[in-house]
Amino acid sequence: MLLLEGLTVVSLEQAVAAPFCTRHLADHGARVIKVERPGAGDLARGYDRTVKGLASYFVWLNRGKESVTVDVKTPAGAGVLARLVARADVVVQNLAPGAASRLGLDHATLAAGNPRIIVADISGYGDGGPCRDKKAYDLLIQAEAGLVSVTGTPEVPSRCGVSVADTAAGMYAYSGVLTALLARERTGRGARVEVSMLEALAEWMGQPLYYVHYGQRPQPRNGATHPTIAPYGPHRAGDGREVIFGLQNEREWATFCREVLRQPELARDPRFGSNSERVAHRAALTPIVEQAFAGMTAETVVALLDRAGIANGRINDMDGVAAHPQLAARGRWREVGTSAGPVKALLPPANVDGVDYAMGDVPALGQHTDSVLAWLGYGPAEITAMRAQGAI
Repeated sequence: MLLLEGLTVVSLEQAVAAPFCTRHLADHGARVIKVERPGAGDLARGYDRTVKGLASYFVWLNRGKESVTVDVKTPAGAGVLARLVARADVVVQNLAPGAASRLGLDHATLAAGNPRIIVADISGYGDGGPCRDKKAYDLLIQAEAGLVSVTGTPEVPSRCGVSVADTAAGMYAYSGVLTALLARERTGRGARVEVSMLEALAEWMGQPLYYVHYGQRPQPRNGATHPTIAPYGPHRAGDGREVIFGLQNEREWATFCREVLRQPELARDPRFGSNSERVAHRAALTPIVEQAFAGMTAETVVALLDRAGIANGRINDMDGVAAHPQLAARGRWREVGTSAGPVKALLPPANVDGVDYAMGDVPALGQHTDSVLAWLGYGPAEITAMRAQGAI
């Protein structure tokens, strides 16, 4: 069963945030019609050429969609867009500030003709306030939301290695659309869903916000080491490799000292008597741990941690993730088609009993233009004329 089969989504989207939202809708069976610019398309198509000549971002975010090229600024293209949204259940957009309203895609305009329509607007800063008209890219929002200030080493603040502001906004837009669809089933009316990247990522920054605002002290940057729990992070074994592990309570600390370090008396050391004390004395604690590991390989350390019930993990690179035995054992990989041939794709992480995922192909630019226009009622001669005019 595909939960959203029969739902039509029209998306004027680019880059990451809106495509992340609509890809999840497509995975659940919604028909997602992606409106792209003729000749160029979604700017993410040009980010790189690493996936058999295609862009990694685009392949990740756009499976299962239909690509339609339309120049919405031409009269004919505007007519196509009007027909599309008239048949849509959901419209999603993350265009430049103000662009959707100029195209008549704001919720108030569309709901006047279709009270059941749901419109999801994704922007950098929202539709009010002093930053309303600012352009917003992922790294800029990471900086504005404070993520860069708590990421990196003590000397160098860093960007998070993935587009976390975009994906946070896309995830909230997805959940907002699902919430609006549920409400529509109860009330018969659609709604506007508005998500800003800044507000989405600020929500994810809740813990450091509380820590710093009420603690009146900065949260330190410690690389891969947890800033407020110790020991929790990478520690070097005798073979030079690092093992990453973490403790959550005093019972685990005593077990770790007794069964892994073989130093039960360390649990009674007043410098390490509580998590707060261990964090304060991390500089003394880490050498003690690594000295105990000095005569062991990383595999030996992991085996001791596992036997003691202490959570641990490997610092995988991307090849390690692709070959992860847990993902393989749980059958998380599928193949999806692209214009360059099949590629591997991970199933979405939410598993619902009795529900399958569509996992459709990644569309080539404009691949579905003619079929969608025919569905809208355009004849072959009209389609040819619009193509000659550059409208599609």
